Amino acid sequence: INILIKRMKSDKPSYSEKNGLPNICMVSDFFYPGLGGVEMHIYELSQCLMVRGYKVIVVTHSRNDRYGVRYMGIGLKVYYLPYKSIYDNVVYPSLFTLFPLFRQILIREKIDIVHGHQSVSMLALECLFHATTMGYRVVFTDHSLFGLSNYDSIHANNFFRINLSCIDNVICVSHTNKKNLIYRSLISPKNVTVIPNAIDSNDFLPNPNYKSPINNEVIVISICRMTYRKGVDLLVEIIPRICNSDPNVRFILGGDGPKKHLLHEMCKKYNLSNRVELLGSVPHTQVCRVLQRGHIFLNTSLTEAFGISIIEAASCGLLVVSSNVGGIPEILPQEFLRLSNPSISNMVNELKIAVNIIREGKFDPYSSHKKISAMYSWHDIAKRTVSVYQKSNQVDIIGTKERILRIYKTGNLIGKIFALIAALDYFIWFFLEFFYPKESIEHCIDFPGIS
Repeated sequence: INILIKRMKSDKPSYSEKNGLPNICMVSDFFYPGLGGVEMHIYELSQCLMVRGYKVIVVTHSRNDRYGVRYMGIGLKVYYLPYKSIYDNVVYPSLFTLFPLFRQILIREKIDIVHGHQSVSMLALECLFHATTMGYRVVFTDHSLFGLSNYDSIHANNFFRINLSCIDNVICVSHTNKKNLIYRSLISPKNVTVIPNAIDSNDFLPNPNYKSPINNEVIVISICRMTYRKGVDLLVEIIPRICNSDPNVRFILGGDGPKKHLLHEMCKKYNLSNRVELLGSVPHTQVCRVLQRGHIFLNTSLTEAFGISIIEAASCGLLVVSSNVGGIPEILPQEFLRLSNPSISNMVNELKIAVNIIREGKFDPYSSHKKISAMYSWHDIAKRTVSVYQKSNQVDIIGTKERILRIYKTGNLIGKIFALIAALDYFIWFFLEFFYPKESIEHCIDFPGIS
């Protein structure tokens, strides 16, 4: 069996014949038309890699009427697989039903490296599992912090640890994220690289007509997913207290999610419809326009690995007030970021201080934008990600026996169960190779101009 596996793995699609660069497959449940930091990270990173000459495709699940194959931007090919999400845009575990379709995509697109994103993405974890079976190089990027003690986290971390036991190249978006991932997965720190998120600062400019607050009116912006983790429960307690203590502060809130109804109830209960503007879901192309309307950006997240919305706001010249959690302190210098413990009283006090700073004209929006432009660039992130791909190519592909043993050792019961699942995955692969050999799968034509 080992000889057969080595023969099958050695017959992999080679690097692009045009420029010798590997072909990349990004995989995640989180991608457009969904809106969020992970979605934007995958899109922007893919675009920059394509500019550098890499062929990149994205594999995600279908959403509403978006299914099949679509093209975005400068030729980014996206496969929307026929799987429906069950909760928070994450698909239900498919076990082996995904394997034949995913295998065909990798062969058709002549993929060399599979890059999964987000630890709660079942699609990404399953695809990495199958890709490892087939002997592909795999890289994983974690974008979020996860608990270590509650019931849900324990089970999620067990499954996560099993998948990462066979992955030797992991990317985290902050140093706090790296520590959290090491605790959760027990992976060696030397295999984890910290590469932050970024933005295109040219897309997030300060308001050219910026003036000191008229009649002392200060506008506070908050754009996020309306979920518990993003601190919506905290937000609905802060806003009434600020509005009650200062009649010249208004709020503009953007985003959608299961907690959005709390904001509507807050406005109705405290009669704040003329002080709080609810925008709902904001397309990413409109985020800059919304941010340019304000003076302060408020982030109430209860857990955050990086917080890409914070650097978008700072690039637009807003003073940021944020909960002091996760990797947020790493994002900006102190002069552009005011941190507070994630409690109602502390956040209210910090927001009041920020309002006074704006009214006194002590904050320069253009200085904030200039700092962000110097600190963050997607092209720099792409360059650093390429170094991880190169590092991945220098490591020997894990053998079948070693992989099953690694999985076996991840837990007394769950390790044995998944070792059997991994063995069964190999037998399914043999079955597919025998009845549907890769030679019978036609290679697709690449997008013009993209190698």
